[in-house]
Amino acid sequence: MKIGLIQERKNPPDKRVVLSPTACRQVMDAFPEAEILVEPSPIRCFSDSDYREQGIAVSPRMEDCQVLLGVKEVPIAHLLPNKDYFFFSHTIKGQPYNRDLLRAILQKNITLYDHEVITNQKEQRLVAFGRYAGIVGAYNGFRAYGLKHGTFALPKANNLPDQAALIQALRGLSLPNIKVLLTGRGRVGNGAREMLDGMGMRRVNVGEFLQEEFQEPVYCQIDAGEYNRRKDGQRGSKANFFAHPEEYESHFMRFAQVADMYIAGHFYGAGAPYLFTREDAKQPQFNIRVVADVSCDIDGPVACTIRPSTIADPIYGYHPPTETEVPFAQEDAIAVMAVDNLPCELPRDASIGFGKAFVNHVIPAFFNGDKDGVLRRARMTKDGRLTPRYAYLQAYVDGHTS
Repeated sequence: MKIGLIQERKNPPDKRVVLSPTACRQVMDAFPEAEILVEPSPIRCFSDSDYREQGIAVSPRMEDCQVLLGVKEVPIAHLLPNKDYFFFSHTIKGQPYNRDLLRAILQKNITLYDHEVITNQKEQRLVAFGRYAGIVGAYNGFRAYGLKHGTFALPKANNLPDQAALIQALRGLSLPNIKVLLTGRGRVGNGAREMLDGMGMRRVNVGEFLQEEFQEPVYCQIDAGEYNRRKDGQRGSKANFFAHPEEYESHFMRFAQVADMYIAGHFYGAGAPYLFTREDAKQPQFNIRVVADVSCDIDGPVACTIRPSTIADPIYGYHPPTETEVPFAQEDAIAVMAVDNLPCELPRDASIGFGKAFVNHVIPAFFNGDKDGVLRRARMTKDGRLTPRYAYLQAYVDGHTS
């Protein structure tokens, strides 16, 4: 089997790759029937020579490969017909901006496997960049805090080599006794927590965070059961919340009244209450002035996130009284960091971590008859049609939905 690592061609440029040189070598050592070709790339975080040093062939002949591995969407003009592709297609929710991409995939008889739906039998994701989004998002949050208040100026994350360097930069800060709130205990939330722990910040529980004052900076990590409550006043649970989100309301304002900085690392599901609304942000007791929105749901559960930001220009200001964008340094503005491709700022670490998961969970499926159904569950298209699991997208493909 010939596997090709394709060049990333989507703009803005993405330096990540599915398999590092070491991961490629591991695949070829474990599966002698596997052959890997690496398409030359001027931007990839690992150079062409890095792959050659591991004995991996570098060649532009991707047409010689049956399986092609990428990270971001492949531009339509570069899609090779009759191939098996792996990449984040951003179509599974019927995203309008990628309808033509999915149509082209079907027309070109491409078998598409989307990284986002590579799951185990319990429907848990097996490969993801979420941890690295949390790592970079937390760092960028503190960078935004320093710039907002004019107290320090951290270098941009993408100017530092790895997570260790990010942590070292944070450990050098002299922070006031601020309270930092972190939502989410999944990959994103726990990635952010790695940074908070790594910089030596003290963790406190909900009661301490809400009621006590401290002489040092502290943080509190909370999940859905703590920032939501049942409307009927009955005791809720996380499982009940995910099953019946419409029966809950936000209980976030109690945290917003005491927190100085907020890192949003939660997953937001359809039908769940917003964490805070634009009206909430107008209240005089709303204390948060820096938001690092790693989840980056636009005009959604974090009201001040009115647009995504970019690596080049990562921070903007949200003015609660007028619900408009303003300079983030403005005194009554909330500084918002809402970069929607954060792992790109730590491409080597992100690629190494993603590749390990891909080698462990996906590559074996090609050689064991897909005994655990990993490929079957992730296969969106085959023989020019949507697979039954993704047949719900047919109306989207036909243009009957927005």
